[in-house]
Amino acid sequence: MAGADTKIVGPALEVERGAPVEQGATRYAWYVLSILFLVYVLNFVDRQIISILAEDIKRDLGLKDQDLGFLYGTAFGVFYSLFGIPLGRLADNWHRVRLMTIGLSLWSVMTALSGFSRTGGHLATARIGVGIGEATASPSAYSIISDYFPKRLRATALSIYSAGLYVGGGCSLFIGGLIVQGWNKAYPGGGPLGLVGWQAAFMAVGVPGLLLAVWIATLKEPIRGLVEGLPEPDKHPAPFRAFGAELVTIVPPLTLIGAAMGGARALGYNLLALALVAAAVTGLIEAGEPWPQWVAIGIGVYAVFSWASALKRRDPPTFALIVGTPAFLCTVVAYGLNAFLSYAASFWAAPYALRELGVTPSSAGFMIGSLGATAGFLGLTIGGVVSDRLRRGNPAGRLWVVIFGAIVPVPFLVLAFTASAPTAFYTGIFLAQLTASCALGAAAATTQDMVLPRMRGTATATFFIGTTLIGLALGPYMAGRVSTLTGSLSIGMLSLLVVTPITLACAVAAYRLAPRAEATREARARAAGEAV
Repeated sequence: MAGADTKIVGPALEVERGAPVEQGATRYAWYVLSILFLVYVLNFVDRQIISILAEDIKRDLGLKDQDLGFLYGTAFGVFYSLFGIPLGRLADNWHRVRLMTIGLSLWSVMTALSGFSRTGGHLATARIGVGIGEATASPSAYSIISDYFPKRLRATALSIYSAGLYVGGGCSLFIGGLIVQGWNKAYPGGGPLGLVGWQAAFMAVGVPGLLLAVWIATLKEPIRGLVEGLPEPDKHPAPFRAFGAELVTIVPPLTLIGAAMGGARALGYNLLALALVAAAVTGLIEAGEPWPQWVAIGIGVYAVFSWASALKRRDPPTFALIVGTPAFLCTVVAYGLNAFLSYAASFWAAPYALRELGVTPSSAGFMIGSLGATAGFLGLTIGGVVSDRLRRGNPAGRLWVVIFGAIVPVPFLVLAFTASAPTAFYTGIFLAQLTASCALGAAAATTQDMVLPRMRGTATATFFIGTTLIGLALGPYMAGRVSTLTGSLSIGMLSLLVVTPITLACAVAAYRLAPRAEATREARARAAGEAV
């Protein structure tokens, strides 16, 4: 490791190690950000394309709305969040560019394989593979961006990266709508290999990811902490052994082995948690709830408990700054509930337009996709810039944007999912996505500021637990479940607004707690055993 007074040269900047760092980002840093943006675009093309294909998948595979919500959200989201934690640790300990290259290749292959699905079970398996592959992307990207951009530009950079969410989602709807409509018109009885339109669409968007993976492999790995003038952490001597140890703490039933390694007391707490989760899941199933959804959610909840318990034993400083920091947790829950509504609206927008308004797949894909991409890009970029400016005079200033994102989208969602004409529907969806998307960069940057550089990958993975276990795994499914029970997709979507007061309460709590959490970051890490 370099000494405290050694000059360090990296792709982002050149400074004296340990000196105050106020430089802006270099052209290479912006180049890296642009490539990472493309990765996130493709990430959401592969994730979101199932929305515009949902009606055809539902018909061909004999599914219900609740099954579609499960395929889109739960099957993907639970395993995305579950593997995101050990992969986040690997991003902290290993070469982040290589990790992202491997993950991009995996999820692209699994997306293409989705096109060969013949049953809902086959498609669910492929979606699990997509989720595991995509779990490498944001922990690596957030950490890379945070090491290329100084704190004063971090929310802006993370917002630009995160805009790929909406651009990719929009592109997926447009591309998917064109492919499925064109393919089914050209091959009404099935085309080559017997594939129908929705299957061809999956294959068409999966293959380009392999080419992008080659490009990603050429990026330079930044020096950790350099942009903040912090000492570079020592390289981990065995990152994959640590990754394996992390898997034991979070992948059931290996979690029982991981808990036993912590002693009899740790194993006892783990078994108690497993019993409580199993009892809750059994109760839901006995009450008539679909077992795949709640077994998957139960696995996710138990896995996260097991991981957090093990993290407290193995890495007390990281536990203290993440799980042990109420401001961090409130930020995660606040944005997770924002995502609860946003993911549901993003998925069910196209089926609502096709089913209730009678528009064609290509028209719905173009309008919803282009409006969503524009709204998301503008909202995230503006939200990031505004949140960075608000922070200049207030350590918790960014959280005003999170509070804004909890309240303002609500009337626009009501407008969209009660619309009886396309114009009103498209207006509502655009304004809802514009105002909701403002919060992502602000929330992400807030969590990054609360941890040390070596913990950023783990912090990102924890942050995405909120957007996946809370948002993605529950939002689309709950709307679909209520729609199945009531026969109304409108009621299904509007029923989700019941979480709005909880979202607001968590955002306000984070605002009050964040300044002290950041100010005491190093002291609390030191008290937990960190050599700072």
